[in-house]
Amino acid sequence: QVQLRESGGGSVQAGGSLRLSCATSGYTRTVCMAWFRQAPGKERVGVAASATDGGNNYYTDSVKGRFTISRDNAKNILYLQMNNLQPEDTAMYYCAAGRSWCKLHDWGDPSKFDDWGQGTQVTVSS
Repeated sequence: QVQLRESGGGSVQAGGSLRLSCATSGYTRTVCMAWFRQAPGKERVGVAASATDGGNNYYTDSVKGRFTISRDNAKNILYLQMNNLQPEDTAMYYCAAGRSWCKLHDWGDPSKFDDWGQGTQVTVSS
């Protein structure tokens, strides 16, 4: 089982930036890692995903050009650089690891992921 621990959340004003980190430990056959977010009363949705073999990265439309997913394989850390944050980005952000390959048509489906972190809160004020 993979253990995931997120950090880097916080409160910022609109237009600000944050970088989320997800430290990974434990035996893993992970091939796809992703960030999801969930706002109060809403479903958990995919934000970005990255194949561990250096393949494609995927982003939900609302964050394209503002968010960047990246990995430090030597340190086993997944990052999410978030720039130009907006109030609609306010949510709990979760790191997820999956043993199925990231695919264009379903990378944002939470059921495709096997392990989850506890989440880190991001709050953006206008």
